[in-house]
Amino acid sequence: MELHVAKDAQQLSENLAAWLCNYIQSVLQTKERFTFVLSGGNTPKALYTLLAKAPYRDMIEWQKLHFFWGDERAVPFEDARNNAKMAFDVLLNHVPVLAGNIHPMLTDRDPKVAAKEYEATLHQYFKGEETTFDLVLLGMGDDGHTLSLFPGTPIIHEKKKWADAFFLEAQDMYRITLTAPVVNQSACIVFLATGDNKAMTLHEVIEGAYNVDKFPSQIIKPVNGELHWFVDEAAAAALDR
Repeated sequence: MELHVAKDAQQLSENLAAWLCNYIQSVLQTKERFTFVLSGGNTPKALYTLLAKAPYRDMIEWQKLHFFWGDERAVPFEDARNNAKMAFDVLLNHVPVLAGNIHPMLTDRDPKVAAKEYEATLHQYFKGEETTFDLVLLGMGDDGHTLSLFPGTPIIHEKKKWADAFFLEAQDMYRITLTAPVVNQSACIVFLATGDNKAMTLHEVIEGAYNVDKFPSQIIKPVNGELHWFVDEAAAAALDR
């Protein structure tokens, strides 16, 4: 695990944008495509905004990138809460990515059906590959959740399925999500966390006792890949470093 600490959220986004461009260029020296899992929520918005503009926009071979999502709220695409809509509005509509290389989780059908279809797409993409995604970008909630792996939910312990859907009582909605098995087979995982409201949770996730039912982010551990945490000073305040 590698920890990257920036002065503030803006500097963190700049640092991560530069790091991502270099990483993508490095991978594409030996591969014909780059598979990228996008995160929802507010934290990555600043990053996506930067990637959509020069100089970062011009450093990426967008036609070779294939985009996926870590999780989705089962609301229509037009709904402001939809993770795919946010990514299109802030990033994907502003860069020359190929439409056929964008794979949102579909919310115009039964969530369980959507999850099965997504899982089938992933198995097709990564059949025979040593790893799954080249990069998975994740956030971490104040409660320690990541993806739609919320504290105390059975899906945290999923061992076989690569994607699933379930009804989250606390939000009164279905969530569609990737699971730990497919994410942990990725070549590289990047967590992004900012703000002092994340400080104690980040300390528990990285340095505390292993308790995935309380802090689901702990279950994300790449089997043969890299794990990076990009955080700001406020989020890192409680870490022993």
